Amino acid sequence: MTSAGEAKVSLASWDHDRMQAILDGTVSIPGFDLETHVLPTSKLFPLAVQEARFDITELSLSSYIFQLSRGESAYTAIPAFIARSFRHNGFFRRAGSGIATLADLRGRTVGVPEYQMTAALWMRGIMQDDYGVGATDVRWRTGALDEGVRRERLQLPPVPGLSIEPIEDGRTLQDMLIDGALDAILAPAPPKKFLAGDPRIERIFPDFEAAERDYHARTGFFPIMHVAAVRKSLVEKHPALPRLLFDALVSSRDIALGRLREVWLGSANRLSLPWLNATMENTRAALGDAYWPYGFSSARAELAAACRYSAEQHLAVRELAPEDLFDHSVLDT
Repeated sequence: MTSAGEAKVSLASWDHDRMQAILDGTVSIPGFDLETHVLPTSKLFPLAVQEARFDITELSLSSYIFQLSRGESAYTAIPAFIARSFRHNGFFRRAGSGIATLADLRGRTVGVPEYQMTAALWMRGIMQDDYGVGATDVRWRTGALDEGVRRERLQLPPVPGLSIEPIEDGRTLQDMLIDGALDAILAPAPPKKFLAGDPRIERIFPDFEAAERDYHARTGFFPIMHVAAVRKSLVEKHPALPRLLFDALVSSRDIALGRLREVWLGSANRLSLPWLNATMENTRAALGDAYWPYGFSSARAELAAACRYSAEQHLAVRELAPEDLFDHSVLDT
């Protein structure tokens, strides 16, 4: 029940551990009564960019930059980076394709579920910055990775020299890779046949963890995938909300990381990972104690790279400054 004086707002995200304390009500936002919704991002993101259905939402960074550059976003973002992910693990090739490094993707036909998805934004950025392969150097094919049907959540305007074509419904990128219609795939998750041990699908970076560690050491980036965002009209009515939301998201993250630390330092293997100790120690050695940072200042260079990639890859119509992405009240975080 909403208390007197509290504004009822809807909030939607996937069930990341960093969001659980908000989703279950452990952490609240003073002055606001939250109606929470848990949705996988495959369902949530189309609702966010096509309908702006929720007052507060988890939002694809790439989709947000795309819409904001066109003046089409109903949201303003908060520098709470709900999802981050290294991406060298997502480059796959067909066995015998002759692709040894990402430089060999020049002139090839490459599949990706959605051209504008944030995973692909970062992966193409790696291709460009580290291997000299630009977006127009590849023929892109979009569609379902390994089952179902998938289409771009935002309509992409045609760009001269940039080849992007959807695959036929009923086909998958995984099977087209095996059949030879594709040379490689940029995948947000491993294709199912790869996980089943099909030798015809290989990682371009077999030791992807080493490649990702090197990437972080060189760039300082732990790629930001998703941000929290608030409906602009709601911020106009409640200008204190962005900062209150940021503080709540930080508290929720801290609770999650505190629980993970307790599990790690416990003696009963409460989490079903046999090498959790090694993972935690290696993570802290590489990324430091604050390995899941929120806040604008520390992320500015990483956000600038994402804005640059969006423009270079013909998504954003202009290169945004990182400050353009967020409500001014949270830029000092």
